[in-house]
Amino acid sequence: MRSTRFSKRVISWIVVAVCIAATAHAEAASTAGATRVKDVAMLQGVSSTPVIGYGLVVGLNKTGDRRQTIFSTQTLANMLEKFGVSVPFAQLTQMNVQNIAAVMVTGELPAYARFGARLDITASSIGDARSLQGGTLLPTPLRGPDGEVRAMAQGALSLGGFGGGTASNNVQVNHLTVGRVPGGAVVQNATPAKLTTTDAETIVFSLKEPDFVSAERVATAISANLSAGAARVVDSATVVVRVPQEYKTALPDLVARIEVLPVDVDAVARVVINERTGTVVVGGAVRIGPAAVAHGNLSVRITTKLEVSQPSPMSSTGETKVVPQERVDVNEQGGQLVTLEQGTTLESVVRALNMLGATPRDIIAIMQALKAAGALRAELIIL
Repeated sequence: MRSTRFSKRVISWIVVAVCIAATAHAEAASTAGATRVKDVAMLQGVSSTPVIGYGLVVGLNKTGDRRQTIFSTQTLANMLEKFGVSVPFAQLTQMNVQNIAAVMVTGELPAYARFGARLDITASSIGDARSLQGGTLLPTPLRGPDGEVRAMAQGALSLGGFGGGTASNNVQVNHLTVGRVPGGAVVQNATPAKLTTTDAETIVFSLKEPDFVSAERVATAISANLSAGAARVVDSATVVVRVPQEYKTALPDLVARIEVLPVDVDAVARVVINERTGTVVVGGAVRIGPAAVAHGNLSVRITTKLEVSQPSPMSSTGETKVVPQERVDVNEQGGQLVTLEQGTTLESVVRALNMLGATPRDIIAIMQALKAAGALRAELIIL
């Protein structure tokens, strides 16, 4: 009898433990699937600063600026003069140095960057250089919107592509007139934003994608973690948080606590189309109204074959002529009809389009037609 009671008690404890573990696992899965506040919102009043500079890239293999680009040779002459090499002004137009290229260097200075921090920079050709492959950026001062020098940039360019050959016979992969230098700029003069203050009553978070539903959910998540009514929604992009008394002198701790809070954001139903690359991205919230889609391809192919007509042997009046033989082929594939019901989800749409054997180009045309018919319940964005 005692063994039976003991067995029942053990079984009950096991059931309770399994339920607790299942609940904890479900909560962990829910938290892992949610988005953090820092991924959808940022602290207002703290932003990065764009920096820009004019520089010179050297070491190119005769792919730099040519004679019609004057400012690159002027820059080279000014630099050489600083090293004690004088170039007469009258000879500037006669200089033909193809191993240099003038570039604009751009970057972004983080809000809390300190002296000695490194930034990624981008160098873009502003002359008629064919390629920056193998080039090295000479030391270039980068200035902020106020004209002050904020960083110094230099280093070897990374293009992410390559090219070779002559002007008439060449091979090119990716864009060769823009290059990056990871960590190529060193901060020289920065004014970091100050977050710690003793008189701060509120802090403001700005949503990266303004949406009233998402803003309300962010405010609810913050209030549930701090205290009731600690956060309120001002508009679709602004959430104001009241600073608790214990965080008056520790605002970074408060921001760090808020940024990791999980929140379920609401996304706008969108379909993004890039016609240049044939890329189609359909959001998970996209729905389709009742519609019928038929798909078929009509192709017309015209080929011309040149044949040589020669006169008969020993003929004195005939002449040799080239006679073109043209052929026109018209091919139309059989279309299929697929019916889409009311509220059709993304999975059903993809399955239906795959049944049609549609290519990305065909999907672009189908999406545009569905939008024109009023059956696509989403915002259509064409890049």
